[in-house]
Amino acid sequence: MAAAVVLGGRAGWWRWHRRVRAARAATVCSRAMASKTPVGFIGLGNMGNPMAKNLVKHGYPVIAYDVFPEACKEFQDLGAQVMDSAADVAERADRIITMLPSSPNAIEVYTGASGILKKVKKGSLLIDSSTIDPAVSKELAKAVEKMGAVFMDAPVSGGVGAARAGNLTFMVGGVEQEFDAAKELLTCMGSNVVYCGGVGTGQAAKICNNMLLAISMIGTAEAMNLGIRLGLDPKLLAKILNMSSGRCWSSDTYNPVPGVMEGVPSANNYQGGFGTTLMAKDLGLAQISATNTKTPVPLGSQAHQIYRMMCAKGYALKDFSAVFQFLREEETL
Repeated sequence: MAAAVVLGGRAGWWRWHRRVRAARAATVCSRAMASKTPVGFIGLGNMGNPMAKNLVKHGYPVIAYDVFPEACKEFQDLGAQVMDSAADVAERADRIITMLPSSPNAIEVYTGASGILKKVKKGSLLIDSSTIDPAVSKELAKAVEKMGAVFMDAPVSGGVGAARAGNLTFMVGGVEQEFDAAKELLTCMGSNVVYCGGVGTGQAAKICNNMLLAISMIGTAEAMNLGIRLGLDPKLLAKILNMSSGRCWSSDTYNPVPGVMEGVPSANNYQGGFGTTLMAKDLGLAQISATNTKTPVPLGSQAHQIYRMMCAKGYALKDFSAVFQFLREEETL
């Protein structure tokens, strides 16, 4: 009888132990799922599309909107909720990421008649990954703050390839206490998330990076064009540059000469990638900032003019590395 009691006690103890473990596991699971509350995503273009997909891959329910309804169909098939306006997204999500082409687009999406601020909830976190004028980011932050929400600018570097792979670099500006909350989402889409300072500093870092990128791409294109005309094989020249002091991202990762590298826009008639129009826009932002701060940027100014000329001569929709093709064809420059 005593033995039976002992055995029964042991069996009861194991049943109790299993229930405790199951309860603990359920608690951990519920905590994990609690952070996977819906995320709004507005702007599903070349960059926004793969960024939003990476959120879906990480288990976040996405509430999507794009001014072009056809851009949303793919996300509807993935199970995302598709809204009719930015305001509708704000009504259903308290964490929203925007990825828009320009300052006017950002202003409209946030403050327009059907914009986010029409229905934004107090305490919402709004992250803008567009590349826009730092001054516009600061104005949007003020408008968002009046509604009791938080605005952070978080432009990206890395291009469409990095967006697909989830390897973007995010440059984040805003209230430091909110950085961890933003980082939780941004690490689903990027491998580097860097806090830069107050609102607008993320944009400042981005336009400085893109000004340097444009200058280095033009320099790489000029050097490659000159070497080819001097009789050098382009692959050999690229190899030499990339083991020498002239090496840069434009030469070793994104070479502008067709046939030198696979998997880059120059290997595909300069289709895809980062458009010449967008580079011209970003260089324009750099020029505005340089003027406002009385900063001399002679090479940045020249790069801006070259990309503006490219837009006027039929290169607007081609990748910005098409500057090589432009230089080959423009003998009089």
